[in-house]
Amino acid sequence: MYNIIIIVSSILVVTAALVFAAHFLPTRNLDLEKASPYECGFDPLKSARVPFSFRFFLVAILFLLFDLEILLVYPYVVSAYTNGIYGLIMMLVFFLVLTLGFVFELGKNALKIDSRQMNNLQLKNWKQTIYIK
Repeated sequence: MYNIIIIVSSILVVTAALVFAAHFLPTRNLDLEKASPYECGFDPLKSARVPFSFRFFLVAILFLLFDLEILLVYPYVVSAYTNGIYGLIMMLVFFLVLTLGFVFELGKNALKIDSRQMNNLQLKNWKQTIYIK
């Protein structure tokens, strides 16, 4: 019990010391150029508060889902020889549910991200199409 108290208190002390050091020790010589959000030298053309499409967040969530799926499959792969047929069936059901969800999202065009680049490319291809009679 005392070990846990020592560990937690030492974590709190080290964290407080690092926060204190990071906040109070550095010298801050802020001028207008350093404090500006655009450090590349260009003046902003539009507002930086442009809303993102929800589809970008959906792709990120799907990435996390399939990344965590690998973590859930790894213990089965390590112990594949001792799992037996029940473990195999459970993994197949797991993959089937994931595959059905992914096919459903593909069917709803949830992963299709419309971009200006693709629209410009389609417009160029449309203009270059030659109709042969």
